[in-house]
Amino acid sequence: MLDVIGRIWRGAHLGMMRNGSAALLLGLGLGLVVACSLPARAAIHIDINTANSEPMPVAITDFVGDAGQEASAGIDIAKVVTNDLERSGLFDPLPKNSFIEKITNMNVPPRFGDWRIIKAQSLVTGQTKLEADGRLRVEFRLWDVYGEQQLTGLQFFTTPDNWRRVAHLISDAIYKRLTGEEGYFDTRIVYVSETGPKNRRVKRLTIMDQDGYNPRMLTNGAELVLTPRFSPNSQEITYLSYHNNRPRVYLLDIETGQQEVVGDFPGMTFAPRFSPDGQKIVMSLQRGGNANIYTMDLRSRKVTRLTNTAAIDTAPSYSPDGTQIAFESDRGGAQQVYVMNADGSNQHRISFGTGRYATPVWSPRGDFIAYTKMISGQFVIGVMKPDGTGDRVLTEGYHNEGPTWAPNGRVLMFFRDVRGAQGGPHLWSVDLTGQNVRQVPTPTFASDPAWSPRIQ
Repeated sequence: MLDVIGRIWRGAHLGMMRNGSAALLLGLGLGLVVACSLPARAAIHIDINTANSEPMPVAITDFVGDAGQEASAGIDIAKVVTNDLERSGLFDPLPKNSFIEKITNMNVPPRFGDWRIIKAQSLVTGQTKLEADGRLRVEFRLWDVYGEQQLTGLQFFTTPDNWRRVAHLISDAIYKRLTGEEGYFDTRIVYVSETGPKNRRVKRLTIMDQDGYNPRMLTNGAELVLTPRFSPNSQEITYLSYHNNRPRVYLLDIETGQQEVVGDFPGMTFAPRFSPDGQKIVMSLQRGGNANIYTMDLRSRKVTRLTNTAAIDTAPSYSPDGTQIAFESDRGGAQQVYVMNADGSNQHRISFGTGRYATPVWSPRGDFIAYTKMISGQFVIGVMKPDGTGDRVLTEGYHNEGPTWAPNGRVLMFFRDVRGAQGGPHLWSVDLTGQNVRQVPTPTFASDPAWSPRIQ
């Protein structure tokens, strides 16, 4: 684990200037991550809301380290940062064989002219060092090539086997400095791993880093599992499982593996999700031929009914401030997206486009609701504003389902099925422009993804 993660320090113009003086590092205690951020003369910024913007050319050098473990870690960290930034669609990492200058000392300002020749707009340098106590020290700096200024820098102390998380944190810092938005690389995905023949799939809860690395099974596959969802603190997951063919809602502690039954409800239970404060779960319970939305207080176990119709109301999702809930309902004759207050009042329809709308999920920013729509034999992933305006499709295909938001509200993950007896679902991501659609690697078929909040 990281000892301490410090905030980026934004202060006076101190060091790492053209005269080559060293950046000021504030030693504020053992294990403290030290950060230094300096104002830039040239305004480097990426507009992440523009679909037609060209990716920023960025040069990412191998982090300097002595031979052996230090050098290996430096190369690996630079590779992960490169992959993170490239997958975002906002950056164009330049090939290393185009580099003119070889960085051997990150405390010496780079030869900016060499990097301008290869069209780099920003430059990332870094170094790795094994401390006497066995910890790995990692530093990086982000440079404005045309302004010839350092934009930001961070230093981390961690265990050597935690280098991948450090790389994701560096990617987040670069993303934030150049876009003005929070990064999403230091996050995890929980999903349903699927193995075996198509008619006898074994389904297990699995967790991994957002880039597909470090997958770890959370359940053994003995019981069917569905719809995993993270708690606001990233530590617990709520999900639906079938015990002796009866649906149960569970809470699972990711780190300890401790599992708790939230409720053993008669009839069918669907799509449990946490409230933003983590104190409640909202879900759909089927009793008779219809289904309605209920909440459960996790402390008192009190269940409160929010909808009361003869229709099927399901897939509830809280707004980030906890005051509203989006859900799907066929009360008007076909599946559509509705919104209500968190106490069940003011239920009203917001989707009016062609097709059947389902699985609404509120953005962490509160500005959009994502959905799945079925139209003309296709499944699309789209977004609309909470009042129903601005409805637009991001991606479409044979079978797209289960959208989930990155914590910065700028990227969605979903699963896409493949036709045929040998086909199965895979995870994909798409950004809000709809231009950057990518498959997310998993070792098995994968469905029902849920994106964690930022790891604390």
